[in-house]
Amino acid sequence: MVIILTFLGALAFFACMMFIRQKSLRIILAILTGIIFVGSTLLMTLNYSHHFGMQKVTTTTTKRIYSASNSSMPLAIYQPVGKSGRDDVYIYNTKVKQKTPYHTQANEYTTSRIKWTNGSTPQLVTTETRWQYRNNFYKVLYAWSGMNNTLVKRTNVLEYPRMYVKLTTSQAAKLARVAKSATGAKLQAQAAEQGRAFVTSKVQAAMAKNPNMTAKQIQEVSAQAEQEFQAQSVQQILKQVK
Repeated sequence: MVIILTFLGALAFFACMMFIRQKSLRIILAILTGIIFVGSTLLMTLNYSHHFGMQKVTTTTTKRIYSASNSSMPLAIYQPVGKSGRDDVYIYNTKVKQKTPYHTQANEYTTSRIKWTNGSTPQLVTTETRWQYRNNFYKVLYAWSGMNNTLVKRTNVLEYPRMYVKLTTSQAAKLARVAKSATGAKLQAQAAEQGRAFVTSKVQAAMAKNPNMTAKQIQEVSAQAEQEFQAQSVQQILKQVK
């Protein structure tokens, strides 16, 4: 609306000065249209420079994520950017397997980091602060200005279980090549047998502490033990291929 008022104010002021011959009427209308033009221009300038009529609104969203490796390996993959680590880009899936992974934003408004947790499932917690209009009056007044929902800052926290292994994209690619090689197939065959024994021992230890464990609890312990063993296997493979 303020954009339209600015345009109409300028057009009306020009028309008054050019086409109204009666001096007193021309002066009155010129003052009125000039006030409209200057006032709307001032309102628009204040909105762009000082976010007049707006307020900061912060929202937080949480979503389940999966390793971008498209495998059951517990990997937290990222692309290093710069030296401080503040601009690193983290890569993840929102489904167990997907063709094109997602990644955190890389811009001046966004900070991304990993947080290690005692949970069993990774998730992405995104907190955004944006400028929004205080009420419908300002929303209508500044329609088409493009300022609504302007991003102030964004924080991405990727919460991974502690057994996950943090790898760069180059390390993850190297790991994938090894997994497809003859050496990798041999290592995976050995790991499969060792993994079953590792998981069994973990489940037995848990049941010894709590003989009344439910089937769901046993499944959770088994899944955590499997991830823990896979993480150890990844670390061992990386040591061998360095």
